[in-house]
Amino acid sequence: MTILRSLLVIICAFLWALFLMPLQGLVLLFAPKASYALPQLFHKGICYLLRVQVTIHGTPSPEKPTLFVLNHISWLDIPVVGKALKGCFVARQEVRDYPFFGPFFKLQRTIFISQTPSAIKVHKEDMLDHLEGGENIFLFPEGTSSNGIIVQNFKSAYFVLAETHEGEAPLNVQPVTLAYSQMDNLTMTRGTMGVVAWVGNESLLGHIWAFLNSGRITAELRFHSPVTIDEYDSRKSMATDCQLVVTQGLSRALTGRLEPK
Repeated sequence: MTILRSLLVIICAFLWALFLMPLQGLVLLFAPKASYALPQLFHKGICYLLRVQVTIHGTPSPEKPTLFVLNHISWLDIPVVGKALKGCFVARQEVRDYPFFGPFFKLQRTIFISQTPSAIKVHKEDMLDHLEGGENIFLFPEGTSSNGIIVQNFKSAYFVLAETHEGEAPLNVQPVTLAYSQMDNLTMTRGTMGVVAWVGNESLLGHIWAFLNSGRITAELRFHSPVTIDEYDSRKSMATDCQLVVTQGLSRALTGRLEPK
């Protein structure tokens, strides 16, 4: 029964994408200001099919543009974040070739970057163009996925966007903790987190198939207080502070604690 359900989910997800992709193409041509409405609908549908409940703590920044900086755990992060927020993802170039998801990421105007030291320099202008146009950007400053238990160092190079933004006010940067806290209403442990966390050289398709045969997942997005570069002496200290805030939020999420008021 589980295998049959998993196959049905794959078919429904494919049909859902097939239905929305031509519509998104038309939106990009004739109504570009609404270019993130259908992607958000797409991600909501995917989360529904995957049985992922997304809970939100705190308040997403209403300022546009906002640079949302999050920890990165899995391929599942994209539909989870995309369901909750409208904006543009910054993703590794390999994501462009993901089966099923790749084409829709392109239609969501995702910025694809390489994993090289000069990647941010090469793509900085593209990212700034999105920001100057009033578009939110979702950024994973770890540069890779983690095991869902820890947060790896935020690379300060990504925060050059906060230094070079040329808007009327300093760029709004909001740290956000992404946590997968429960499976079938039971607290996730280091042993069960592998169902969600996609790390190392594990096959993407194999990981997705294993996930489809698992239980219902609760994903949490914990929005922390926005900051600007003016509050720091360098982008390095900004990156360090945002990492600390996200790390503390992850610890609270995995132990069922609320955010301090």
